Amino acid sequence: MKKEKAYKLLSAQEGISNRAAKDLIDRGVVFAGGEHLKIARTELPLDTVFKIRRDELNEVEVLFEDENLFAVNKSPYLTSYEVSQICDFPLIHRLDKGTSGVLLMAKNESFRKKVVELFKNQEIAKEYIAWVSGILAEDMYIDKNIKTHKHGKAKSYIYSKGKPAKTFVFPMEVSNKCTKVLIKIYTGRTHQIRVHLQDAGFPVLGDTEYGGKKYHRIMLHAKRIEMPGYTIETPEPQDFK
Repeated sequence: MKKEKAYKLLSAQEGISNRAAKDLIDRGVVFAGGEHLKIARTELPLDTVFKIRRDELNEVEVLFEDENLFAVNKSPYLTSYEVSQICDFPLIHRLDKGTSGVLLMAKNESFRKKVVELFKNQEIAKEYIAWVSGILAEDMYIDKNIKTHKHGKAKSYIYSKGKPAKTFVFPMEVSNKCTKVLIKIYTGRTHQIRVHLQDAGFPVLGDTEYGGKKYHRIMLHAKRIEMPGYTIETPEPQDFK
């Protein structure tokens, strides 16, 4: 039986470029034969029919809105910038592409500047949940400085002369040699949680960039943000339960 690379077959089926087909597969929204397709170069039969979860690419769930703030539950398959374009409001902060959860945008510039200052002054509390590899038996506090290279794709690492970063980790549930954890941070260094958990020996499931095992997505979810006058929270994703 003749076979061809998945992204080329998807390109032909959808009438899109090879690059666009690869991007859809990399986002984790393509299925083939009922199975989640993870690798764009996988060879498949020529008659393979693909299914694309387009709802994950075009829809955002609104969590809260008033005259100043627009808060949504970001899909792990969209970048923060793409969500901002869809909603037509500027970002106050960002979530990594593979991270889902509470994302804040401003409806006016004065409010955006105010909240950005709150973030800088560490006056905003952020809670995440994650599935990590390994069994974490007790609470963990990580206090290690982080440095980030932002030339091209951002990459962070532990560095004593980097910027201060503190991460609080609390075990919630253990399953199949993995632990679901609650994470609290006040600092917001690039990839902070992912770098700290990798260094502690508990990388986030699906976060192959920082030592995690392959999975259908990075299992990190921004659950709750608290700041003066607002508490925004989103339910736990179905694939976390």
